[in-house]
Amino acid sequence: MSTRRIYHPETNVSTYSAPYHREMTDEQCRLIHDASLEILERTGVRLYYQPAIDLLKKAGCFVDGNHVRIPPRLVEWALRTAPSRIMIYDRFGNPVMPLEGRICTYGVGSDCPNILDHRTGERRKAKLQDVVDGIRVADAMPNVDFIMSMFLPSDVSVAADVRQMEIMLTYSAKPICFVTYGWEGTPEVIKMAEVAVGGADNLRALPTAILYLNPTDAFRHDEGSLRKLMYAAEKHLPTVYLPDVQRGLTAPMTYEGAMACSNAGGLVGLVIAQLVSEGAPIILSTARPSFVDMRTMIMPYGTGTGGVSGIELNHYYNLPAFSTGGATDSKLLDEQAIFEATMTLYGATLRGGNMIHDMGYMESGLTGSLELLVIEDEIVSWIKATMKGVEINEETLAL
Repeated sequence: MSTRRIYHPETNVSTYSAPYHREMTDEQCRLIHDASLEILERTGVRLYYQPAIDLLKKAGCFVDGNHVRIPPRLVEWALRTAPSRIMIYDRFGNPVMPLEGRICTYGVGSDCPNILDHRTGERRKAKLQDVVDGIRVADAMPNVDFIMSMFLPSDVSVAADVRQMEIMLTYSAKPICFVTYGWEGTPEVIKMAEVAVGGADNLRALPTAILYLNPTDAFRHDEGSLRKLMYAAEKHLPTVYLPDVQRGLTAPMTYEGAMACSNAGGLVGLVIAQLVSEGAPIILSTARPSFVDMRTMIMPYGTGTGGVSGIELNHYYNLPAFSTGGATDSKLLDEQAIFEATMTLYGATLRGGNMIHDMGYMESGLTGSLELLVIEDEIVSWIKATMKGVEINEETLAL
């Protein structure tokens, strides 16, 4: 393990890339990559948005109705075209999140339907005020680099995504990673982010917001996700594209086979984004299949590999990596919660996840906790101290 000092001239500061653990060798990454290319060329995917199908057909893909097979040359072109470095800014125009290499940033998650109320100890449905409280706490945490909505308010019947963005813009100037629930709210939410920084040109030049897309299947890409992806690519808005696969359900039971399927789904989004606009900033979580407890059919979050698998493939591609850390399957703020939160944060950091999200997540993503978030902020500070390493020179030696 080693620590690498990186100087950023635009900020006149240095950051440190973490000492790291490699899950796979370059040769193993190549084998996963080749398997994904074979899946895309031989099996293909189904797309449910005609403009995306037309775009791929024009680029030379085999199309039969909504069944699309993508040739390897197109994937290789997209990998060369996508930016390897994305700088994210705060609302004041300060560059605060360099997404590159193995530099790690940390943030909360989105849309927990429940909250573990720190005042009463009660698990209850989240409300709009909980979104406000969550953003205020996340904004105050020095080691939370970006915010997400944290909670899905049960007392808002329509346009919850618009209200969430309003709250995030009102109570924090940190970078925002946002979710929209349908196409209808997407242009409005992005427009809000543009207005907050003085217009669309300013948001494109100094991006402060990141769109998060999470299709439920790597082989079936829904209309809403594809339409949002293409809209964001036109605007050069940084976008996380994370199709999900479940081992033993929508992908092979074997870890490596599921990784290849997961990676193939992410590469579909990469290709489409680059065809819409070369150089469109996209953040992937390649080769990250979900684990499923076959007894309960619950997808656990607090596993040693569930949120961090495949990060090495992102580094192989030289693309920014989206990952998970700080999540637990515990329903209580107990020893299990702290253990899983610590290990998932530490694991994602060791592997060099650039955007490590889901701090404050409990009960497999069903419940959020502000108490857990505050504890995890301190855990991240310890991890950063561990990872920083030392700088040896005449001044620090103090001879």
